Amino acid sequence: MSALLLAGPIASFVLASTPPPEFDPDTVTPGPAGFVAIFFVAAMVVLLGFDLNRRVRRNTYRAQIKERLAAEIAANEAAATGDAEHRATPGQPTPGQPTPGQPTPGQ
Repeated sequence: MSALLLAGPIASFVLASTPPPEFDPDTVTPGPAGFVAIFFVAAMVVLLGFDLNRRVRRNTYRAQIKERLAAEIAANEAAATGDAEHRATPGQPTPGQPTPGQPTPGQ
């Protein structure tokens, strides 16, 4: 408890006895080292942006290709089951075949 009572006057004494800082514009500016550091950070951000764009575009193309393949597989399966169902019904001609009684081309 006594340490807290002494901390206030000690802090005010230390703050009152320190001289005010002088403003020197040469010590405040970042200089060439600061410019190089900020330029490096900006260049890395631009390169990361290009990489992100490339990866997002690649994933979009992959998703489009998957959708096309799924649609193509579904169409092939529908055509295969349609042909199987069509062949299973007796008396129905298969696509591309003439109906009974029709002359075939070239006759």
